[in-house]
Amino acid sequence: MNFIKNISATADNDADQVALYRQTGDLKILSNLYQRYMELVYGVCLKYFKDPERSRDAVMNIFEELITKLTIHEVSNFKSWLHTLARNHCLMQLRTPKNIKTTELNPEYMQSAETVHLNGVFEREEQLQLLEKCLQALSAEQKQTVELFYLQQKCYNEIADITGFDWNKVRSFIQNGRRNLKNCMEQNEQD
Repeated sequence: MNFIKNISATADNDADQVALYRQTGDLKILSNLYQRYMELVYGVCLKYFKDPERSRDAVMNIFEELITKLTIHEVSNFKSWLHTLARNHCLMQLRTPKNIKTTELNPEYMQSAETVHLNGVFEREEQLQLLEKCLQALSAEQKQTVELFYLQQKCYNEIADITGFDWNKVRSFIQNGRRNLKNCMEQNEQD
């Protein structure tokens, strides 16, 4: 810590030095006062940052902060006030967005709203039962093509091969079946 000069505290009271600085604005007075506690400030910064270089930079930044803050705030106990200022400075630096570490959570470990609330499970079950009922109400062609397309995830060409229907007929059956399912579900929900 060659950059810290160890100046022993003089008989001058810290409060007197603070008052003198506030009256004159003389940075030499503030510098002498600050040097008494630089080791304390460095220790606080090192505790939070765990990096000597970053802590040295913080000691200098805190002095710059001190120049303006000391003129604004009434300070009765300089040492404890400076300790709090240093701690808050470090915490604010650690909270900046570049220092915030985020971890992406695996969705498998998250609870979904449906599984947490039984009402969601019951509502989903009712929707599935209603969907099954409405599927039965479709024409045979619509039911077959909708099940192949949505439940078995077949493409139009595969459905045409499986059913023997023309490609345009497959598309028509799926669109009409989807519309009829929607209408049936909405109608049954209102009842």
